[in-house]
Amino acid sequence: MTTYARPLLRLLEALEKLPGVGPRSAERMAFYILRASREEARQLSQAVADVKDHLRFCEICFNLSEAERCQICQDASRDPSILCIVEEPKDVLAIEKTGAHRGLYHVLLGAIAPLDGIGPERLKIDELLHRLSDGTIQEIIIATDADKDGEMTAAHLSKLLRPLGLKIT
Repeated sequence: MTTYARPLLRLLEALEKLPGVGPRSAERMAFYILRASREEARQLSQAVADVKDHLRFCEICFNLSEAERCQICQDASRDPSILCIVEEPKDVLAIEKTGAHRGLYHVLLGAIAPLDGIGPERLKIDELLHRLSDGTIQEIIIATDADKDGEMTAAHLSKLLRPLGLKIT
């Protein structure tokens, strides 16, 4: 039985760690990279390094940002009285593409998932409560995923936020 050379095996192992990538997908990607020019491979490698080196979470909302504050939190034209709570930065992008929300966001960086050992303490809920303490926000839109973890997270947030007297959607 012949096996792949060590560098290719390391690439396959690394690719298989990506979510949703199994052995066959990893193999397709690895062979694509092998066929690509050295420059294309370097561009891919540099793009991965740049994401790790230059992106951070916004100090206010936890969206992805190149600066301490994301573009949305810096935008004075946004309505600071409306806050949309989402699970991940990709959810902000999806909502922004619709153009329907002109308020601010709060990214939880996950959802409550007891089977995966993720409880409310692992999410940015304490930071959310701190944001609400100054009284600027009047309406909360809970936009978690429609799966069981998202529903559990929404129920937990509703229970926490209801006593604050805010409009919750």
